[in-house]
Amino acid sequence: MHWPSTPVEHLAAFQPSFCPRRECPEHRRTSPGYRFFRHGVYASRRRFRVPRFLCLTCRHTFSRQSFAVSYYRKRPELMHPVAAGLVAGSAHRQIARSLGCAPSTVTRLAARLGRHAMLLLARALGELEGSVDEPFVLDHFETFEFTQDYPFGVATAVGSGSWFVYGLDPAPHARTGRRSSAQQERMRLRPRRLMRGGYARSTRRVLEVLLPLGQPDRALVIRGDGHPAYDRALGWPADGRRVVLERYPNPPRGPKGARRSTEARVRDQAMFPVDLLHKILRHTLAHQRRETIAFGRRLNAVMERLFLAAVWRNFVKRRSERRPEPRTPAMHLALTDAPWSWKRVLSRRLFVRREKLPAPWPSLYRRDWITPILPSNARHDLARAY
Repeated sequence: MHWPSTPVEHLAAFQPSFCPRRECPEHRRTSPGYRFFRHGVYASRRRFRVPRFLCLTCRHTFSRQSFAVSYYRKRPELMHPVAAGLVAGSAHRQIARSLGCAPSTVTRLAARLGRHAMLLLARALGELEGSVDEPFVLDHFETFEFTQDYPFGVATAVGSGSWFVYGLDPAPHARTGRRSSAQQERMRLRPRRLMRGGYARSTRRVLEVLLPLGQPDRALVIRGDGHPAYDRALGWPADGRRVVLERYPNPPRGPKGARRSTEARVRDQAMFPVDLLHKILRHTLAHQRRETIAFGRRLNAVMERLFLAAVWRNFVKRRSERRPEPRTPAMHLALTDAPWSWKRVLSRRLFVRREKLPAPWPSLYRRDWITPILPSNARHDLARAY
């Protein structure tokens, strides 16, 4: 996967290869030959000379900063520490106290970083099309938005050998378990939300992401637990490709500390990659801990932080902290040749109209999944910033 290591802000001889304005016909150009003129320079707040350019197609001007992840940010130096803090178990207010900024600044940066991570993961999946030859381990990561009355699962597809996180997909569902009469009355009075198919539809959307990745002459192998939604999803015709579901249901277990049965050991070994990912998410994301006051308020925000954690897991974090193995999951798939730093992850800005996003990622990017109990659900509709 070709991805520059030097941030665009540090390139003195930068030359654009397309127009950053989404209305321009040259915005989606992928071949060389983009025509532009240099249009002077301007001094930034830090007294850096930033070159400007004139697009000869739309006749609009833009600067080198238009291709930076810190575009339209007053404090670009916050990008790297905020990204590191979000995957280090820190809440927004804790990060704000450490960096000397407002908590709302961290919240807006977290949303931008999540959208960038989504586009970067989509770029990586495009590089992997037709080359993945490992089984996929699928399970839903359970969380909630705003209140436990609004739970949803997140389908997490992980490579069985590489431990690469291939996709995330939300699955809102009704609250389960025993409920008191007061809880039932409270849920009756609260507004209903759009379920969008629940676990079965979420699994189908994940299959649409995974099918192009597998080799054309081999069946797609999915390892999952005994959830009935997976059987319903695999009954859907998937472009004539054969999908094999290997079931490893959760067996009964004894008290804590008891010896595991043979069925439990087989299940734990087969589902280990996705179980490890869920443990990492519970440990490193402040809003995913079992007992926390830093819970996610909106489904969109929760998914943005999960996409950021997926990119961190794939490109930055080593596969194992205990074993002397310096490789990352992306290195295991030959996507990269070295572990990435946050400086490299955030070295270029990605444009949503230039990337191929699977469903429902475009709606998550625009923040179209609303939380009905909240009075304000701002969409992402900025024309210039992203």
